Amino acid sequence: MANSEEQTEKHCWVCFATENDDYSSEWVSPCRCKGCTKWIHQECLQRWLDEKQKGNVGSVVCCPQCGTEYQIVFPNMGALVYFLQQIDRALTRISPFAAVGVVMGTAYWSAVTYGAVTVMQVVGHKKGLCVMERADPLFLLMGLPTIPVLLVLSKMIRWEDYIVRLWQRYSYNRNYPAGSSRYIPPQHSVDGTSSADHISVSRTLCGALIFPSVASLMGKLLFRGASSNFQRTALGGIAFTLIKGALKIYFKQQQYIVQANRYILNYPKREAQSTGGEEDTEDSEN
Repeated sequence: MANSEEQTEKHCWVCFATENDDYSSEWVSPCRCKGCTKWIHQECLQRWLDEKQKGNVGSVVCCPQCGTEYQIVFPNMGALVYFLQQIDRALTRISPFAAVGVVMGTAYWSAVTYGAVTVMQVVGHKKGLCVMERADPLFLLMGLPTIPVLLVLSKMIRWEDYIVRLWQRYSYNRNYPAGSSRYIPPQHSVDGTSSADHISVSRTLCGALIFPSVASLMGKLLFRGASSNFQRTALGGIAFTLIKGALKIYFKQQQYIVQANRYILNYPKREAQSTGGEEDTEDSEN
């Protein structure tokens, strides 16, 4: 039986050629397979490995039939090639962490720059430069990046929603007695088209970062008689916050009223209205 297996004609399971088709081809049996899948051309196996590895020469490739891992041996190319190969592998492993460090560094220095610009905007350009020149560099490096962070955190405080809930809780008990058929309070908060406002990261971030500029503009428009630029900006920021909050509270309250007083028509009535509307349209055309 062993002699019959050795004398069996070899077939390549990639190109389906036999040893009688090309006597110069090199054959290899790289796995535990027997029979027609035992042999393969060395050249065909190399091409098949290239397709599987897709340029990653270090990846493991196994036989698709028996699952045996192919033992791949590379020639010795010398110490210099080995050294360069190790450097390439190290750079591949380090690059993700380096990219994260670059992004974090960029964000940090952007926050420092924004904090410095905000200081000059709030207290005045010349006075802001003078204050930062006299301050401790370590204090500036630690304090300036916290300015945008504090602005974003303050933007996340939704004090208007708390006032709206109090308004809805105490006012409608008086205007709409219990059991009123025309008052059905909504089960969820009503925000109209901006239902995702409370989770909108981009809107919160933009609103927080633009707040110092808006506060400075409001201060110049409404509080020109203030003694310093810092007082004008602070008063402008307070005024803008109160005006915006009042408008937001009014808008949300009106949305709540509309939602609470909605009414769903009966189907026949709706059909009759639509029919009547069509008849009116035909009469007007005639």
